[in-house]
Amino acid sequence: MRDLGAYLVANTASCTPHSTLEVIEAAVAGGIHWVQLRAKDESAREFFGLALAAAKLTEGKAELLINDRIDVFLAARAAGAAVSGIHIGQKDVPVRLARELIGQGIIGLSASTPEQIAQANADAQFINYLGVGAVRATPTKKDHPTPLGLDGFAHRASLSDLPCVAIGAVTADDAAAIRTAGGAGLAVVRPVCQADDPRAASALLVSAWEGAK
Repeated sequence: MRDLGAYLVANTASCTPHSTLEVIEAAVAGGIHWVQLRAKDESAREFFGLALAAAKLTEGKAELLINDRIDVFLAARAAGAAVSGIHIGQKDVPVRLARELIGQGIIGLSASTPEQIAQANADAQFINYLGVGAVRATPTKKDHPTPLGLDGFAHRASLSDLPCVAIGAVTADDAAAIRTAGGAGLAVVRPVCQADDPRAASALLVSAWEGAK
């Protein structure tokens, strides 16, 4: 899992003018292999239903991760959905407990400070990758940490052997810099979720990442 490549965070509040499911379907068609479903405003039942529908679109084509809600992930998996894992943050349950709860599955963890990355290194056996940011300020996550910039991302990525995915107002234009910094991928919200043509936007991200090798 050293190269996660172009990674979509399908944030339900950001998907316009298309629906979240339309965006996910288009992103997968555009070549994206990692999709994180983020639903901050929906109820557990709504999130669960969305996860089931999203899994039908990603199954066999992309990894589908559930943001924060371990209960939703477990319910979706119990219902037979092809959900791959979870992505959690610093305010969620500790990764050791998350691993105990989900067993087999992917766990991504958001990390920003050297202290958070040091703790992640100590817990590396429970974690598959880190989401490192915010590279730049972003309106899609109002509680994001102080922006790191690309140089700051490079420094943080150098502190861990875990794959580090850059997130926070990054675009296809940043692919080469993120790769040079040792990044394992770039995660986006608005460049795909709010694109007029999410499939074309996804293909552009994939092409930029692959072209930056």
